[in-house]
Amino acid sequence: MNKSRKVVILGSAYPFRGGGISTYNERLAKAFADRGDDVTIHTFTLQYPSFLFPGKTQYSTEPPPEGLKIEVTVNSINPFNWIRIGRRLKKERPDLLVIRYWIPFMAPCFGTIARIVRKNRHTKVIAITDNIIPHEKMPGMRLLTSWFVRSADAFITMSRSVLEDLGTFDKDKPRAYCAHPLYDNFGELIPKEEAKRQLGLEQGTGYILFFGFIREYKGLDILIRAFADESLRTLPVRVVVAGEFYSDPKPYFDLVKAAGQSERFIFRSDFIPNTDVHKYFCAADLVVQPYREATQSGVTQVAYHFNKPMVTTNVGGLSETVPDGKVGYVVDPDPGEVAAAIFRFYKEGKEKEFSINVEEEKKKYSWENLLAVIDSLAVSIPGEKGDQF
Repeated sequence: MNKSRKVVILGSAYPFRGGGISTYNERLAKAFADRGDDVTIHTFTLQYPSFLFPGKTQYSTEPPPEGLKIEVTVNSINPFNWIRIGRRLKKERPDLLVIRYWIPFMAPCFGTIARIVRKNRHTKVIAITDNIIPHEKMPGMRLLTSWFVRSADAFITMSRSVLEDLGTFDKDKPRAYCAHPLYDNFGELIPKEEAKRQLGLEQGTGYILFFGFIREYKGLDILIRAFADESLRTLPVRVVVAGEFYSDPKPYFDLVKAAGQSERFIFRSDFIPNTDVHKYFCAADLVVQPYREATQSGVTQVAYHFNKPMVTTNVGGLSETVPDGKVGYVVDPDPGEVAAAIFRFYKEGKEKEFSINVEEEKKKYSWENLLAVIDSLAVSIPGEKGDQF
């Protein structure tokens, strides 16, 4: 594509913390900018009211990302703000408005802005949808999602299961599946021994990593129960749980204690800043995602960047990006199956083989591929006569 386009990304970004949504939006903006597009992220003045936010803080303590235009403009609960931002963007006439949709709570805000912007009969609205049906149910979920879906021109999903869910709300608008691109913005690989040293971990011990915000659906309890399996008791391996609790931590601590595994679980339960992410992945032998349900996972794409083998569960779209027996193992969300996969990984010495395969497999998850899918969808959206993306 030769002509530079004006692009607006609507969604979470700095000064909100780098979790998956913000990190993705910022990396997508960089991809647009790298090819010469004029891209601006419009993020929140208020993302969630504090009583709805399950973590310790919504805000980053790190420096802002370099080279990105980020405007702090959107209040998620103020309809007058939605109208004002919608009118502003309608007047500015970006060629493309990309909305990152992940939860029905955002449907009134995003849907209102999109409807107003589309009235300029020029801007094309594409929604990148993490979930159409969220992991944690909420009242009015389907009504809110349906209202938002009607406000967009086209959709991208990062798992085929979400693409199927989208069909329950709309069957006609253009849509495409595009796997979550690689998270390559967390720094470079460092030797495992150095990463362990920086984290204060023992050199002679193997480490399994459970990474990310801890919610019930992510199945940390499954991993804890797996480690109580007799087959794993003699392995010189410990588990690092790196991420902030978004649910009550006490049941997990009690479960570890009851299983007699207190010495084998290391909890780093503060938010992990972007500058430290590489240390945890580089220190690990294996990344385990024992999710009960999922659509896709950014953790997988961080593991790919650091050439780490994975054990994941056969739910949602996780198995779409983790070829079983090639870069890791795909199992049912069952403690016995998770334990068997971990035991096999160490018993058969699979780390080197899987890591080599990961390095090859990750080549397909490029941001350029996502831009190509966005461009293709934009062309398929009806516009003014002669208006082509």
